[in-house]
Amino acid sequence: MIALALAAALGAPLDSQLVLERYAARLLALEPPKAMIFTYSVSQAGPRNIEQTHRIYRSGDLVRDETLTSEGQPVRPKVTRIAHYRDRYSLDTIAPRTTQYALLFMRAVRSGNSYDYVYRAEPLGVTGAFVVEGVTIDGRSYLPSSVRFHSSNGGVSGSGTIDFGRAGKHWMATAASVEASVEGKPARERITFSGYVFPGSLPKSTFQAPKPLPTPALPTF
Repeated sequence: MIALALAAALGAPLDSQLVLERYAARLLALEPPKAMIFTYSVSQAGPRNIEQTHRIYRSGDLVRDETLTSEGQPVRPKVTRIAHYRDRYSLDTIAPRTTQYALLFMRAVRSGNSYDYVYRAEPLGVTGAFVVEGVTIDGRSYLPSSVRFHSSNGGVSGSGTIDFGRAGKHWMATAASVEASVEGKPARERITFSGYVFPGSLPKSTFQAPKPLPTPALPTF
């Protein structure tokens, strides 16, 4: 009886074109965070095995990357890298636009008290190393809950999924996974993102390279 009542309250899925209109509008209205701090863990198996945890401080394209653990062991002192690069996992970078892809409706999938909407993506002249193959649109936010992709670069090619979800008032990457071939050898990678904090700004000192430890002087006799 309860299941029937919930099904009745849920109602029918929205028209797939209306979902796309809301999706396009939400993407246009996106406001990326001015600054953020978060942690990510990466597990990689294949020609090179990696188990690491990092803390990231980002302001625009400025990044402070601190390696906290490696192979399950704390890194002391922390390895810190200051760099300048675009956020590869931002929704603005990953989400397929209807001007770039034809999004073809596949099915509606019940998710809690609403529906998610699954689309196949057909490129409209899109070329490059990263091509979207499909997107699942969250039926509450009308933003992607997952993006399916194929990527190739030289001897590396693979397919994977990037998942998104709400973090505060923003919609952020929560996980990424890929199955790949590296020079003909199988490889896989999974990244999880957590602990998002969105300060209004970060001090300039955040992006200054740490001073090297002093070299101990040999005693003279």
